[in-house]
Amino acid sequence: MTLSADSDLRAQLVALDKRHVWHPYTAMDRYIRETDPLVVHCALGARLFDLDGRSYLDGNASWWVALLGHNHPRLLRCLTEQAARMTHVALAGITHEPAARLASELCAVAPTGLSRVFFSDDGSTAVEVAIKMSLQYWAQNARPERKRFIALSDAFHGDTLGVTALGGVEVFRRPFAGSLLDCVHAPAERDGYSKAFEVIEQLVRDGSDTIAACIVEPIVQGAGGMRIYQVEYLQRLRELLTRYDVFLIADEVFTGYGRTGPMWACEHAGISPDILCTAKGFTSGILPMAATLATERVFDGFRGEDSRALYYGHTYSGHPLGAAIAREVLAIYKHEQVLEKIPAKAAKITAAFDAMRALPGVVNSRSLGMIGALDLRTESEHGGYLDRAGWRVSEEARRLGAYLRPLGNVVYVTPPLNIEDTDLDDLLAIVERSVSAAYSG
Repeated sequence: MTLSADSDLRAQLVALDKRHVWHPYTAMDRYIRETDPLVVHCALGARLFDLDGRSYLDGNASWWVALLGHNHPRLLRCLTEQAARMTHVALAGITHEPAARLASELCAVAPTGLSRVFFSDDGSTAVEVAIKMSLQYWAQNARPERKRFIALSDAFHGDTLGVTALGGVEVFRRPFAGSLLDCVHAPAERDGYSKAFEVIEQLVRDGSDTIAACIVEPIVQGAGGMRIYQVEYLQRLRELLTRYDVFLIADEVFTGYGRTGPMWACEHAGISPDILCTAKGFTSGILPMAATLATERVFDGFRGEDSRALYYGHTYSGHPLGAAIAREVLAIYKHEQVLEKIPAKAAKITAAFDAMRALPGVVNSRSLGMIGALDLRTESEHGGYLDRAGWRVSEEARRLGAYLRPLGNVVYVTPPLNIEDTDLDDLLAIVERSVSAAYSG
C-alpha cells in the first residue's frame, strides 16, 4: 500500500491532537513540547501507514492486540456480516448465537477445568471480574475473612481502581495509594525469581485464611519489562495454592493466544488456574472485548439464593460484534495454523536478540515465543518505566521504518504472530541498527 503525503492535513490533525487529546501513558507536557507523532492513516498486516506517506512495521502489534495483523480480511468480512444481522443486544438474562458459541469454543481450547465464561470489555475489566469473583466467592462460602491478594512486584494487571492494587509497577500505583485493595507484592528477581516465590510460599503458609487469590502473568511479566521466569516456579505455585485451597488467577491478557508459543502460557508449566483472564488478541484488535474463565467450582459458589449471584457486568458484555469476531479469530488460528508456524519465527527472534546482546549499550537480552527484549544501560538512577534509554532507540527505529514503544530502558518486539518472514527479518534488522545508532560514539 502506497500513500501520498498530505502535509497540510497532517499539520491540522497534530494541532488538534495537541490542543484536545489526553493520551494514555503519556507525559503530556513532553508530548506537546517535543513529540512529532505518527499520524496513522490506515494499517494493513504488520504495517502502519502515516500521513507522511511512509509505512512503519508495527513492532509491538499496537499494544499487543493485533496478533493476526491489522485488517485481516476474514475478520473484516465477519464484522460486516455480523453487523448486517445485529450489532448489540444486552446479555443480561437473554442470549444470542455469537456469545453462546464463543463461550463453548473458548472453553474447548482453554486449560483443563475452565468451563464457565464471563464476558467484559478489555484486560483491566477481565481481571476486575476475577477479583470480584474471588472476593464474593469466599464471602458467601464461609470464608469472609479472605480479602487479601498476592501478586509479583513489577506485575501489571490493568488500570481500573480495583486492578491497580494488584499491579507492582510503582509509578502506576503511587497516585492511588490509600485507596486500593490489600495486596502483598512478592519481590520478583531477574535471576530466577527464587526469592519472590519463597515469599509467596511463606505468605500462603502463614496467612492462607486471609488470602482470596494469588494472581500472576504466567511465565512472562509484560509491562514490567518483558521479564521471563522459569516454568518450575509456576508449577510450584499451583501445587502450593492447591494445598492451601487458595485461588490461582492466571492473567493471560498479554501471554495468551500464542504470544509465548502455545495457546496459553500456562501450558509451558502444564497447569490450569482456577480463573483465567484473556483480552488483547481475543479479537485481534478489531473490537474491545475480553473474557474471564472460571472452573465449575467457582461458578457453583454463586448458585442458590438470588442474593448469591454475581451482580456485575458491563453494557457491552458479550456484544454480538465482538463475539462473532472472537469466534472468527479462533477459526483463523485453526485454519491458518497460526500456532504451528510460531516456532520458526520465534527462532528468528531468539537468534537476533541473542546476537544483539553484544551491542554497545545492551546489558541483557531474552526471548520466548514471539517476544524479544533488550535491557539497555539506564540513563536515570534507578531505570524503570520512566527511564528514557529506550526512547532513543525508538526514535532511531522510526527513522528506519519501524514503530517501537519501549518500556523505559527495555526495548522489545511483540509483532503479529503471522508476520511475513521478510517483514520480521526487516523488523529485527531495524532493532539492531537502531540500538547500534543510539549508542554509537
